Amino acid sequence: MENTVHPESELENYNDSATEAPPTQTQEPSDLPNAATATDGLKKLQDELAEAKDKYIRLYAEFDNFRRRSAKEKLEMIQSANEQLLKVLLPVADDFERASKSFKDKNDKESEGFFLIQNKFKKILDQFSVKEMETGTGANFNPDLHEAITQIAAPEEKLKGKIVDVVEKGYLLNDKVIRFAKVVVGN
Repeated sequence: MENTVHPESELENYNDSATEAPPTQTQEPSDLPNAATATDGLKKLQDELAEAKDKYIRLYAEFDNFRRRSAKEKLEMIQSANEQLLKVLLPVADDFERASKSFKDKNDKESEGFFLIQNKFKKILDQFSVKEMETGTGANFNPDLHEAITQIAAPEEKLKGKIVDVVEKGYLLNDKVIRFAKVVVGN
């Protein structure tokens, strides 16, 4: 067997491949667009991440606001849950007041039971945070607290525009008006 490969042809093949640029050198110019593409891709991912973070923060803040609002509404609902019942009981308190004025002697045995019941009823109203409005003759008229049922000529000059008489007491439940005081205003 004879060597059929000629050494001169191998040398020529070697010289031809030596003149060609190595594969890494030919890829460098084509890597530059890939680097720009990679930078653009990285920038795009960073923008998407920033947008996702912004959405997360806004969603978290919105949920936190919802949680606070729900807790506040729940607390208000608990505080005013008995409002309708207490409104219905207010005329009973008025009746107790009128009846207590009708007793001539407040120290006799018959009236003692009545006053015990009246005091017990007042304590129950206090227990549920129902308070009487402090409205008296000569006080300034406040439409947020009072309901003017009529106007009369003021008996004195200093009572013009002020409360002359209280017809029905007003009540507050947790500093919220549940019944306006019905008053007569001087004109």
